Amino acid sequence: MRRFDLAGVGIGPFNLSLAALADPLDLDVVLFDARPEFRWHPGLLVDGATLQVPFLADLVSLVDPTSRHSFLNYLRERGRLLPFYFAERFHLPRAEYDDYGRWAAARLPSCRFGHEVTGLRWVPEEDAFELGGTDPVLAEAVVLGVGTQPSVPEPLQPLVSAPDVLALHSADYLTHRADLLAAERVTVVGSGQSGAEVFLDLLRARSTVDGLRWLARTPAFAPMEYSKLGLEQFTPDYTKFFHGLPEPVRDELLPSQWQLYQGIDAETMAAIHDELYRRSIGGGWPEAVLTPGVEVVSAKVGDDIELSLQQVQQGIMGTHRTSAVVAATGYAETPTGPLLQGLGDAVRRDAKGRLVIGADYRVQLDVPGSLFVQNAERHTHGPGAPDLGLGAWRAAAILNAVCGKTVYDLPERTAFTTFGLDQTEDL
Repeated sequence: MRRFDLAGVGIGPFNLSLAALADPLDLDVVLFDARPEFRWHPGLLVDGATLQVPFLADLVSLVDPTSRHSFLNYLRERGRLLPFYFAERFHLPRAEYDDYGRWAAARLPSCRFGHEVTGLRWVPEEDAFELGGTDPVLAEAVVLGVGTQPSVPEPLQPLVSAPDVLALHSADYLTHRADLLAAERVTVVGSGQSGAEVFLDLLRARSTVDGLRWLARTPAFAPMEYSKLGLEQFTPDYTKFFHGLPEPVRDELLPSQWQLYQGIDAETMAAIHDELYRRSIGGGWPEAVLTPGVEVVSAKVGDDIELSLQQVQQGIMGTHRTSAVVAATGYAETPTGPLLQGLGDAVRRDAKGRLVIGADYRVQLDVPGSLFVQNAERHTHGPGAPDLGLGAWRAAAILNAVCGKTVYDLPERTAFTTFGLDQTEDL
């Protein structure tokens, strides 16, 4: 059985960043993904949709801008560097980021697609992990980057799972777009960026918006935090501060930060308003309905889909009938339990059954091996865990830990804001 210094499970943007930054190092690295190729949210590559982070939040640039795997080098090799220069784009189209990721994955020999890892176990006589599955290997260190999966609230689950009902998670939007455009009435549920992008696309593409409705549980369709000082909560400085807080404080703080990662970017909100305004020219209000503060409490299917709604502030119940539902209800971390079952009680967990994760993204184990996670540590590291802008930094920190030395020099300070107080500090 072949032995590696480092093995990765899952090849999304974060483990792809790990592979890109590990490429020039003296490390024997392999990464596995059950999918046939790299794809990044293919069902949401809607025309006009852009990333919510600048293009420098690629796989490598915020750690090593000289890397051959940078976005700018991708443009150069594609012959598109000057067009990008004249386009003056700071935020990339989502489809372009997806293409960039596939370009990088294809040139990294450590990435093996079509290989499923079914579990991990510690092999004491080998002093290594064994990764079982399609191509079993041994590895001295493992990084889990299994990503997230679509999350559907319980009231909508029977609809989405029914094969003959036009109800889906927004992750599958483009697959069903033609059917949604043809449907008499469409209801989008969810207050975040995905819901806004789906609603905007339907608003622009449907010949009539009569029957188009957007429902959200939040009190308002709220903008994402995008002020310069506000964004410093996505810096390593804030991540370090958050990790150092007591667990109950972290658990209380995280939900209050929802606008950092669940709001809507101002450009998309403006585009929705512009389209509604355009449709009002000549008099009258467009028939599309936007209603925040509404929660779906149950659903059933008859001649139509019937949603039972509750207005959260008023406490009023109502019924809404529609032909189709798009649940733009976000994502949840992919459970790591099945993968880690072979490690048994060696995996340390907190009182809520979550992984105990150190500041260097290392899962606390009662065996000697090093197991790291990417984007499974929001409860310990804060709202920046799923943010693309912190991906290269986290990957570099993991590589420094694996190598036992500084292979990537990470700056001591990354924010103008000072988070927290030093008890010895004289204010």
